[in-house]
Amino acid sequence: MKLDFNKSNGLIPVIIQDDLTLQVLMLGYMNEEAFEKTKKEGKVTFFSRSKNRLWTKGETSHHYLWVKKIEIDCDCDTLLIKASPEGPTCHTGSYSCFEEQHSKGFVYKLQHIINQRIDEKTNGSYTYQLYQKGINKVAQKVGEEAVEVVIEAKDTNDVLFKNEAADLLYHYLILLKAKGFQLEDIEKVLFERNH
Repeated sequence: MKLDFNKSNGLIPVIIQDDLTLQVLMLGYMNEEAFEKTKKEGKVTFFSRSKNRLWTKGETSHHYLWVKKIEIDCDCDTLLIKASPEGPTCHTGSYSCFEEQHSKGFVYKLQHIINQRIDEKTNGSYTYQLYQKGINKVAQKVGEEAVEVVIEAKDTNDVLFKNEAADLLYHYLILLKAKGFQLEDIEKVLFERNH
């Protein structure tokens, strides 16, 4: 599909979304030159209407938006760019121009951190140390955390229950990595069950 830059006087709106959490980070505009530069360099460049020039996000702050995926809408006049933000996106210092960072979708960022610590063999990392002990130890830890969740579920301390549930999810993500899977693989199974 070819983008139609003519519909809006040479500029198209571009929605920037965090590739991991899927939170909307900002809205900007691109002309054809900005779009080509973004594709070539792998970091988001807009056409600044106020400066009347190309503007690479992060050119002064170094808070770049690294392109992970570019999607064109059905009318070929809007872009969705999934990006990895390097630092805060908003000029105010906030994670997003629309809202402060929230926890919804954070589990994918956590999965990325876990994978990174294991793949990079991060010294001193509990995640990597547990992974190094092998699948049996990782599975055992998931079992222990599951039992602790059940115990806390029977009590009335919500703080303890939530913390144990978080521990279970964290260790479950390590187990998925040890088995060679990602959370997306499990989501796919759940999705297919409902369709």
